[in-house]
Amino acid sequence: MCKIMAMSTKEPAFTIGIEEEYLLVDKETRDLVLNAPAALMEECEAELHEQVSPEFLQCQIEVGTRVCETVADARNDLGHLRKTISERANAYGLAPIAASTHPFAKWQDQHHTDKERYSMLAKDLQQVVRRMLICGMHVHVCIEDEDLRIDLFNQLTYFLPHLLALSTSSPFWQTRDTGLKSYRLIVFDGLPRTGIPPDFSSFGEYDRTTNVLVRAGLIEDTTKIWWDLRPSARFPTLEMRICDVCTELDDAMCIAALYQCMARMLYRLRRSNQRWRSYDRFLVNENRWRAQRYGYEQGLIDLGKGTVTPFAELIEELIELTAPDAEHFGCVAEIEHARTIIARGTSADRQVACYNKAVAEGASPDEAIKAVVDQLIEQTAH
Repeated sequence: MCKIMAMSTKEPAFTIGIEEEYLLVDKETRDLVLNAPAALMEECEAELHEQVSPEFLQCQIEVGTRVCETVADARNDLGHLRKTISERANAYGLAPIAASTHPFAKWQDQHHTDKERYSMLAKDLQQVVRRMLICGMHVHVCIEDEDLRIDLFNQLTYFLPHLLALSTSSPFWQTRDTGLKSYRLIVFDGLPRTGIPPDFSSFGEYDRTTNVLVRAGLIEDTTKIWWDLRPSARFPTLEMRICDVCTELDDAMCIAALYQCMARMLYRLRRSNQRWRSYDRFLVNENRWRAQRYGYEQGLIDLGKGTVTPFAELIEELIELTAPDAEHFGCVAEIEHARTIIARGTSADRQVACYNKAVAEGASPDEAIKAVVDQLIEQTAH
């Protein structure tokens, strides 16, 4: 950490909102549904209103919580959304899975949703976007002051690989164990304007820079900038986008709580004339790769020390750093759940273990990969 000049400002609201994308599978075949029944989306929209929407592919569905004061409020809302989608899908012999890739589905078989925005994306990005058979989780934290938003945006980038490592749920791609815990990002990084974002000295600089693309007619607005963290184009929030979607609700709430608390922790540093030290994006990207490849198992670089540090040690430091904020928001249990994730594994770890166990017990590769889907269905519904 280093010293800065303090900025006098009212404490931000730090309210949160969570968006999740799910894949819809046929419970009999365990494959993705190619054409989701129109009535299913109509029923979901009738009950959940603007909190549910179709995604780029017809086999996907997206939900979003309301603006929530606390993680407990977000848990209740997200739990209700998951439950409703599961119940409505079940009536059609379908089930949602909260995983960032399907273990064996082929992207070549999928159809994009018939909406103007998605048709334009397909025309502009061609095969790059057609293979986006992936899902993610996005967490918004409200920071009303624009320049403060950019200051915290610059600092939060350091912690993005830590959040990714806790969320991994995409080890398989088209029947193959990829050897990565988050293959989703390998696919997603094929899009332009993705990855670790650059630093900006102010909101004005961010606005001027991104508007070059808008004025040039290359993008309509900054919703077409898909960095791992971005100032939202629609809300006064910082939108964290690096994470895989978590199969278990508890894991999702842990990550949302950590992100909310880290934002407030950095704000507290600023109020004390301090800030988190800035590191070259080259080094942050190395940690991003380590989280993609190994999850939490091989540790990340502690860039202050310059050494690879066990992830459990880094999490203990984060729990300590954000303890006052967890107390403030009433989410101590959610923050400490990170220890549980490390002890029993992420969804990616459990998927690979499920597959290997099934094969060891005599299942064929096809049977084993379907067993992984069955596990995802059960854990998503739970």
